[in-house]
Amino acid sequence: MEGHEAETRSVSASVTVSASPAEVFDLLRRPERHGEFDGSGTVKSVVNGPEVLEEGSTFTMSMHMGLPYRIRNRVVEFEADRRIAWRHFGRHRWRYELEEVEAGCRVTETFDYSAGPLWFYRRANIPTRNLASIEATLQRLAAIFTTANDGDNSRE
Repeated sequence: MEGHEAETRSVSASVTVSASPAEVFDLLRRPERHGEFDGSGTVKSVVNGPEVLEEGSTFTMSMHMGLPYRIRNRVVEFEADRRIAWRHFGRHRWRYELEEVEAGCRVTETFDYSAGPLWFYRRANIPTRNLASIEATLQRLAAIFTTANDGDNSRE
């Protein structure tokens, strides 16, 4: 897994999972499954929204970071089996990009904070914390597909 902070005010990491881009995309676009692979520990469950996300879909998630809260998101980038991103009122985006590779699918998750106040994100150390959460998310995502494809609970 490789992580970095780009000049474009984003942090991202990638992992290769044992699945096709279509399989990974199908998981990512189902809000009721987001808590299964969230590495931050903040995503709890879907409150409302469509079963399957599309361009412009809105969905509300039950979250917990110190205290419980709800957050409404909108899908702002969407290319079937390639890319999906959503944002909430904070204007930063959570983006997943998928690329077919020989071993399966390369998944890149990005926290893009270019639309928000840089001073806030940096002062609160959000990019560093979110990069750690992204890395944990990608490990969980890879484990889901390893388990699904191997029929056991082993992790790579």
